[in-house]
This record gives sequence, structure tokens and C-alpha cells, in this order.
Amino acid sequence: MRVRPWMVLVVAVLLPGCGHVLARLPVRGLMFAFYTLLLGVITWNLTTPETSLVGRLAGGLFVYAVSVLDAYTWAARRAVPVDVSS
Repeated sequence: MRVRPWMVLVVAVLLPGCGHVLARLPVRGLMFAFYTLLLGVITWNLTTPETSLVGRLAGGLFVYAVSVLDAYTWAARRAVPVDVSS
């Protein structure tokens, strides 16, 4: 059974990395979740406390955004087109 791309998108927005798991790319999802956390921690430690929350988590948020787009793109590519000719 194929999962609809919009369902993968919703899951990817709510839970980083899980959209890939739903699209049957679990290793890719685990890598995105790991790097989201890793870069979030790195940018948190490299910035000053005066920096905004978004600025302090910028690395993790960037990977998160790329992850959501990537999960949706893979799900859309793997979706089976519907045959309306019959």
C-alpha cells in the first residue's frame, strides 16, 4: 500500500524524521533526525544567550526544513499514478 504524499508531509512536519519512515526510507529519516538534533545543539552552543531562540536553533531548523521537503519529494516520486482510463 502506498502512502499519500500529503500524509507524509503532515507526519514530517509534526515529527522530524518520521515522514521518511512512513515513506519507507527509515535510514534516511534517522539521519535527518540525528543531524537536526546535532546541528541544533551545535548552534545552541556557538551562539550567545542574547540571540533569539530561532537564531540559537538555526542549524537544526534548517535541517528540519530540508527534511520535510525531502520526505514529501520522495513520497511524491514514489506515489503510483491513478489510471483513469478504465
